Amino acid sequence: MSETSQRATSAYLATCPRGLEELLADELRALGAEPHRTTVAGVHFQADLATAYRACLWSRLANRVVLCLLREEGIERPDALHRAVGAVDWSLHLRPGATLAVDFHGRSEQIRHTRFGAQTVKDGVVDALQAQGRARPGIDLQRPDLRLYAHLHRGRLTLGVDLSGDSLHRRGYRRDVGHAPLKENLAAALLIRAGWPQRLRDGEALVDPLCGAGTLLIEAALMAADMAPNLHRVRFGFHGWAQHDEALWAELKREAEARASIGRKRCRNRLYGFDQSPPALAAAKANAMRAGIPALIQFHGEALGQLQRPAALGEAERGLVIANPPYGERLGELPELVSLYQELGEGVRRAFPGWRLAVFTANPDLGHRIGLRADKQYSLKNGPLEARLLLMDVPVESGEGQAESRPTPRSEGAQMFANRLEKNRKRLKKWLKQSGETCYRLYDADMPEYALAVDVYDGRVHVQEYAPPRSINPAQAQKRLFDALQVIPEVLGVDPGQVVIKRRERQSGKAQYRKQASTGERFQVREGRARLWVNLRDYLDTGLFLDHRPVRRLLGEMAAGKRFLNLFCYTAAATVQAALGTQEAGGASDSVSVDLSNTYLDWARDNFTLNGLDPSRHRVVRDDCLRWLETAKAEFDLIFLDPPTFSNSKKMEGTLDVQRDHVRLIELAMARLAPEGTLVFSNNQRRFQLDQALAERFVVKEISARTFDPDFERRPDLHHVFLLRHREAT
Repeated sequence: MSETSQRATSAYLATCPRGLEELLADELRALGAEPHRTTVAGVHFQADLATAYRACLWSRLANRVVLCLLREEGIERPDALHRAVGAVDWSLHLRPGATLAVDFHGRSEQIRHTRFGAQTVKDGVVDALQAQGRARPGIDLQRPDLRLYAHLHRGRLTLGVDLSGDSLHRRGYRRDVGHAPLKENLAAALLIRAGWPQRLRDGEALVDPLCGAGTLLIEAALMAADMAPNLHRVRFGFHGWAQHDEALWAELKREAEARASIGRKRCRNRLYGFDQSPPALAAAKANAMRAGIPALIQFHGEALGQLQRPAALGEAERGLVIANPPYGERLGELPELVSLYQELGEGVRRAFPGWRLAVFTANPDLGHRIGLRADKQYSLKNGPLEARLLLMDVPVESGEGQAESRPTPRSEGAQMFANRLEKNRKRLKKWLKQSGETCYRLYDADMPEYALAVDVYDGRVHVQEYAPPRSINPAQAQKRLFDALQVIPEVLGVDPGQVVIKRRERQSGKAQYRKQASTGERFQVREGRARLWVNLRDYLDTGLFLDHRPVRRLLGEMAAGKRFLNLFCYTAAATVQAALGTQEAGGASDSVSVDLSNTYLDWARDNFTLNGLDPSRHRVVRDDCLRWLETAKAEFDLIFLDPPTFSNSKKMEGTLDVQRDHVRLIELAMARLAPEGTLVFSNNQRRFQLDQALAERFVVKEISARTFDPDFERRPDLHHVFLLRHREAT
């Protein structure tokens, strides 16, 4: 290519993640291009070929650099798209025998699928070449010689040659990107927004206290060493382009290599990465090695709570702390994250007074837990998530030169919530000591603003958030939730990792049976004489209904030597108590526990094994309880009937509504009850009313008031319990 051709300017489009357009325009301008228009996720610019090559090599923000061949309006139909593509002289761009691929973006009323759009563009290229007597090009979607970029929006077609090849954010230094990785060009954008380019020129240091695989640190080191981010890329899209100028490219690459060699030697900036995960640190070190800057970054295995100022940094030295902490996309992650953001704020105040802190998060409410006020915020996208970069100054305490190390202050509401937890602990202390119970309810929406249930399971904490009514501002509800999650570990003295949170709302369809997680993380608890398995994370319920503790105790007292039937048995905790009975009188002679869920019946078997119960005497049966009762012939001395309030399991015939169906259920259960036996019927329908006709046929006694221990006394309508006997037996 002649020198005149090299200097001729052409139209280009550089694409980027949304929100980076203005930064990209500034970067292109610094590289010698002339940006003239930004669009969503892109910048249009004029440049000569050398500048276009330089953009591919040096852009830290772009995804692609496209040589624009065509911009045309009024493209709505496939035939118009085909005709527009065919008007380009493709022999100038596609070598004989070269392969082709098309990336198509956008749609119109008649071009509704990107694959169809790509096929139409490809056909236009092929037909144009064949009309010139050229051979039909091959198609290679993975590694084509020439990749075309086509974008159709509101009838406007942009068509060009993708000079990049793979997206420019793929620098090549990452192999194992881990969970939810931060893309390299987004990391570079965060550093630019945080002022790192100026700070590195001033010789300042940079610290990432949650470095993970090291993307932020590596991008910062590449800037500090004056290294082109794509210096180590072997192949760009322009290498298969018919007008590629290899001599020009070789010159630009030699220049970049020389700058990198000098920049690495001259770099005096100190960069530090901390993470408590050995695999993450190993990945970060390997990534830094592949990026060519291993000597510029020091990695340390250290938990955030132990964050300290590196010994090599002087007390007066200033710099930037930047972090991309987890966001808590799943509700169950929040307890640990509230603590993590608090620890981040406390650690930075302690170790880096006078520094600048930059935190990138898709959950700004978590950002508030840092305890520092952001003086600047930038809205950015991290994949599909709306996120913000929060910039804040770390204060220096006057007179001492050290920032005060103090926990994140509680809001007024959080302090009130903490006071209530303390009050409830004091109220329950004597009962817990006398009873020996280790699983209990500590708080149940005592304050309407904090609509939570807080249950303690032998030192672990299970929090259920009641879904707020529509009249409550969601942001305010989330703030109060975070207040509670800050306070609970502090008041109860537990690690935030031992706090599990779920949202409690009306379940319908399959949602009421859906697993919340798949950790398999279960542990044993003791209730009276029984040991029971509980799982706080994987299901909406834990395997042990705490409010029914007195009912299970009652069954244990009543069961000595009796034949026991447990209907809707769940994890059969009640059967275990009945089978163990009391130390003085012993337990049930045998039992049958019926439920429709294989999961809960397996859980029941594990509970039996844990307590040494003989499976030949204590059986579990998988069946619809109504269907089982209709066909059963056995007789029982003690029956526990505890149906769900509502169920529409696909394994059942029809639905179950306890208010509507309780008469039929009780009649069937009473048909299986021995003449001198007792049916214990309970349910959790708050407004339940027992059908009065049952009292005419059976002896009925409500004992609900006797079935609440002190931890549930505030909710006398939480469940209803009745004893039923045959009239002939009285």
